[in-house]
Amino acid sequence: MNAPVAPLTERQAWKDLAAHYQDIRALHLRDLFANDPKRGERMTAQAAGLYFDYSKNRMTDETLRLLLRLAEESNLRGRIDAMFRGEKINVTEKRAVLHMALRAPRGASILADGRNVVSQVHAVLDKMADFSDRVRSGAWKGHTGKRIRNVINIGIGGSDLGPVMAYEALKHYSERAVTFRFVSNVDGTDFAEAVRDLDPAESLFIISSKTFTTLETMTNAHTARKWLLAGLGGDDTSVAKHCVAVSTNAKEVTKFGIDPANMFEFWDWVGGRYSMDSAIGLSTMIAIGAEQFRAMLDGFHQMDEHFRTAPFEHNLPVLMGLLAVWYTNFFGAQTIAVLPYEQYLKRFPAYLQQLTMESNGKQVTLDGSLVAWDTGPIYWGEPGTNGQHSFYQLIHQGTRLIPCDFIAFMQPLHPLRRHHDMLVANVFAQTEALAFGKTPEQVKSEGTPDWLVPHRVFEGNRPSNTILAERLTPETLGKLIALYEHSVFTQGAIWNIDSFDQWGVELGKMLAQRIIPELENKEEPALSHDSSTNNLIRRYRTLRQTT
Repeated sequence: MNAPVAPLTERQAWKDLAAHYQDIRALHLRDLFANDPKRGERMTAQAAGLYFDYSKNRMTDETLRLLLRLAEESNLRGRIDAMFRGEKINVTEKRAVLHMALRAPRGASILADGRNVVSQVHAVLDKMADFSDRVRSGAWKGHTGKRIRNVINIGIGGSDLGPVMAYEALKHYSERAVTFRFVSNVDGTDFAEAVRDLDPAESLFIISSKTFTTLETMTNAHTARKWLLAGLGGDDTSVAKHCVAVSTNAKEVTKFGIDPANMFEFWDWVGGRYSMDSAIGLSTMIAIGAEQFRAMLDGFHQMDEHFRTAPFEHNLPVLMGLLAVWYTNFFGAQTIAVLPYEQYLKRFPAYLQQLTMESNGKQVTLDGSLVAWDTGPIYWGEPGTNGQHSFYQLIHQGTRLIPCDFIAFMQPLHPLRRHHDMLVANVFAQTEALAFGKTPEQVKSEGTPDWLVPHRVFEGNRPSNTILAERLTPETLGKLIALYEHSVFTQGAIWNIDSFDQWGVELGKMLAQRIIPELENKEEPALSHDSSTNNLIRRYRTLRQTT
């Protein structure tokens, strides 16, 4: 892992790619397909039940050859091996990166500091399974003897986005007799709306904070505690029947009133945005059951093994990651759209925003040097076909190049087959339209007046990937998430950045801790911020005191 790697722009493959880009930048996908009738069949890859069509990208065989060589010159294979060996590749925090251990099968061996962590993982999974079975069956009773009918997950960042996304994605498989809510924002509206129609006697809070000190999470947790006590007669012992913790801080968990026996652990080698398949996924397991949760873990593991072992030219995450580098660093693309044609995946793009941008939104290399190349494209998106009537106009006819990932399933989770045929037809139609567009000659041949022709021309040559799977199942969801996890890793390895720290989230949080008392103090505080911030604080204090 520590083998010296030349700065990115000094690698021979990078220089060759820069020259190659100048040669092919004007090539149109119409010509690439016309000159290679088998391109659409040839530029595909399959793994773990996912089919990946990357033929509608602005690339040639030579592009792929050079990108694969860039991966070799960037020591991508060494980086992958180092991660799976448990080396501390999160260099700024001196931590291993072992989210793959969260889904390793029982009996596997993955080491952290010389110890096999897989047995620890399965001990927590077994504990989660026992607890979720008791909640789902009604064996777990609240303080008044009523069964739990509402589960509210309190977290933020990775301890919220993952559980929310997974619940929505797998709602088809969920226990419908239980209501699930998710609270993350310190904005009181989030909590108030989550509990407004719930009975405290039937409600269980899962409080997810590794340290049990996270400001937003613990603010909401203490509000939840007060809400419970107000509805349960003020008996402090009731908290233990209505709150459990996902944490490692037994002292603070106990102080809160939670039985430490109902504390579910995870480890410092699990980054927040990689934690939804750890104890952070307790709400997911309660929703879909332990068996389906383990099926999701198996999907993760299948993609992990594919990433670890497959040759790069057939490796789905590597191919996706290299294409992201190609567009970000040579075409100047600033964003990548993720477009799932499956309503259950409506929160998937939002989940990927944290995974991708918190990971690779970095401006220095592993050794602290400023990068001289772009990193971290903006990921965004909405489910189809909704997006078609919203932002697709810009993708088709705007001035910005926006590579797209289309995700679709061959079999629906509902009986409305014609609906699904129409949905999938739109996937195929959109990728075709983006790639090939419509020429002025084609527009004119339709009888369009000359003055209107420019408005109806589609330039085409807009790149996309298409990812197909048979059906959205827990196993498939695990595969899709791991696919993007490892694509992010691939990009970070090429850019020589640390994809596993997130110092950028700290400064604003630290300054907020300073400002909170300046807003709340009865006495006028002595302010020493910039003139704008000082003025805003004074204005807020004035208006706060009059309402």
